[in-house]
Amino acid sequence: MKFRLLVVDDEKNIREGLAAALEMDGYEVVTSKDGLEGWKRFEKGDIDLVITDLKMPGMSGEEFLRGVGAETPGLPVIVLTGHGTVENAVAAMRNGAYDFLTKPVNLDRLSILVRRALENRTLVLNHRRMEEELAHRKQFQTIIGTSAPMRRVFDTISRAAPTRASILITGESGVGKELVADAIHDLSPRKDKPLIKVHCAALAASLLESELFGHEKGAFTGAVSRIRGRFELANEGTLFLDEIGEVDQNIQIKLLRVLQDKKFERVGGEETIETDVRIVAATNKDLKAEIEKGAFREDLYYRLNVVNIHVPPLRERRDDLPLFISAFLREFSGENGKQVTGINDKARSCLYAYPWPGNVRELRNCMESAVVMARGNTITEEDLPPSLRQGSDEGWIRIPMGTSLEDSEQIIIRDTLSFLKGNKSKTSEVLKIGRKTLHRKLGGQD
Repeated sequence: MKFRLLVVDDEKNIREGLAAALEMDGYEVVTSKDGLEGWKRFEKGDIDLVITDLKMPGMSGEEFLRGVGAETPGLPVIVLTGHGTVENAVAAMRNGAYDFLTKPVNLDRLSILVRRALENRTLVLNHRRMEEELAHRKQFQTIIGTSAPMRRVFDTISRAAPTRASILITGESGVGKELVADAIHDLSPRKDKPLIKVHCAALAASLLESELFGHEKGAFTGAVSRIRGRFELANEGTLFLDEIGEVDQNIQIKLLRVLQDKKFERVGGEETIETDVRIVAATNKDLKAEIEKGAFREDLYYRLNVVNIHVPPLRERRDDLPLFISAFLREFSGENGKQVTGINDKARSCLYAYPWPGNVRELRNCMESAVVMARGNTITEEDLPPSLRQGSDEGWIRIPMGTSLEDSEQIIIRDTLSFLKGNKSKTSEVLKIGRKTLHRKLGGQD
C-alpha cells in the first residue's frame, strides 16, 4: 500500500521541497498553496496524512486542523510553525495535531514523524477492522457453516439486514430459518428494538388474527380485556412470521394491508393503529406452487419476497457436518456432565452417509442421543439411533446422491478401514493406494 500525503503551505519553495523529500521516502504527495485549496483537495478523500503550515492567508492552519479532525477523526496532522509561534503549535496539538515541526524543517525529523504517524494510524485502523469483523462474526455465531452455500447465505444476510426491505427465508424444515431471522435482526439498525416471533402454523385462523393484531374487550367470547397484538409489540422492531405459508387467506389480506399502508385495527376495534415494523417471514413450502393452487395471494408473496434467502438442506452442505458434530459434542457433553470428546470411524461414516431428511434439527437430536448413550469418551456406532445404523451392514458402503467427490472418498476410506478392523496395510491393498497416500488422506492419523 502506497500512502498519499497532503502538504499545505503558502511558500512554494517549502511546499515543493517537502514534497520532493517525502516522495524520495516512497510516499505519493499532493500539494496545495493555501488552506482553502488544501481543504478542497482533502474533501476528495484518499489522504492518509496531512502536513500543514499554521499561518496561511484565507483559511488558517488551525481552521484546517479542526476541519480534518471533524471530518476524519484520528487522521494524523503534522503542523509547521516558525520559531516565534511555537505556543501556537502546542495549542494545535491540544486540538488534535499529531506533532509539530519548526521552520526550517529538519527533513530527517520529518521522515521519522511521518513514518511513526502512519504506523500508528495503520495499527488503529487494523484494530478497528478487527473489532468490526469480530462484531460481525458474533452476529453469526449461532449459525454454523463455512461451506460455499452458507457463505452465500451470510453474504445475503449482511447486505439485506441493514435495510428496511421485507425478507422471505425459504428452506426445508429443520435447516435453521429462525436462526437466520435472529441474525437479520441483530445486524439491522433495529437490533435494540423488539424481535417478536409468531409461529403461524401453531394457531387456528381466529386465534392467529388476535395474536397478530390484538383485540378489544368483548370482541369475542373470552375477550375480557384489551390485548395488544404482535404488530404493536414489535413497533420499531422486527416481526418474524414463521411458516407464513400456513396463514389463512383472510389474514393474508390483512397482512397485505399492513405491509402496504402500515396500518391495522384490533379485532373488534375501530381505532386505526399505525405501525413501523420490519417483516421477516419464513416457509418450508413452495409459495409459487401455493399461488398456482389458489392457496396463497400473489400480491402478498411479492410484498414479502423483496429479498429471498434460501437456506440449503444439510445434504447440500456436507462440508459443514464436522463443524456441527464438534459443536453438538461440546454442547451436549457439557449439558449432561460427560466427557465425550470424539467419534470412532464407523460412527462417523454412518453420520456422513446418512441423508439427513430432518436436516440440522435431526442431526442435533441424533448427537444429543449419542452423547447420552455413550459409555465412554468416544461415540461408537452402537451409540447412534437405530435409523442411522440401518443399511450399514458389514461389506456395504452408503453414499447418498449429491455427496461431493471429496466426501465420497472419505466415506469409502473410513468405512473400508473400519470394515478391516483398522488394518491400514489391508485397506491400502483393497483400495489400491499406497500407505503414504492413505495416511495423507486420513489427515495424518496414525
